[in-house]
Amino acid sequence: MRLFVAVWPSEEVLDTVAALRRPDVAGLRWTTRDQWHVTLRFLGSVDDTDLDEVVRAVRSVEATAMATDVSVGPTVGRFGTRILHVPTHGLDEVATATVAATAHVGDRPEPRPFRGHLTLARSRRGDTDLRPFVGTPIDGGWRAEEITLVRSHLGGAGARYEVIERVPLT
Repeated sequence: MRLFVAVWPSEEVLDTVAALRRPDVAGLRWTTRDQWHVTLRFLGSVDDTDLDEVVRAVRSVEATAMATDVSVGPTVGRFGTRILHVPTHGLDEVATATVAATAHVGDRPEPRPFRGHLTLARSRRGDTDLRPFVGTPIDGGWRAEEITLVRSHLGGAGARYEVIERVPLT
């Protein structure tokens, strides 16, 4: 099963993101409201028999990470030519604690620094011009009080997510 650890925004932030302009653009696939989350750690494909160990690892984050205020914006950004996103700020310590607690399960942690974000859209081939969307103002925030272990079900219409475990932040 394909797993990741995430934080979900508040309904108010989801409403703010949903209000952004999302025109029909060839080659650009917009994500949906139920997909908007901040990935703290992607675990990749994990064998069903290892799920208990993964859950224990994620639960251990509760002892080291504190609830925190998260903000979005100030503007829409992009990663290269393929990903349009809303930056998030305030989850660095939670992400660090999550990576430390789960480093022994799933795929190796990515070596790059954490860059919290909500993915808005993906360019299928990387040849869609994302520049007209970059710089769009967005502002909001929420209190992150839990992390979740999430299973990703891939499909033609995009991923569907199933929360397997909720872990409160101290």
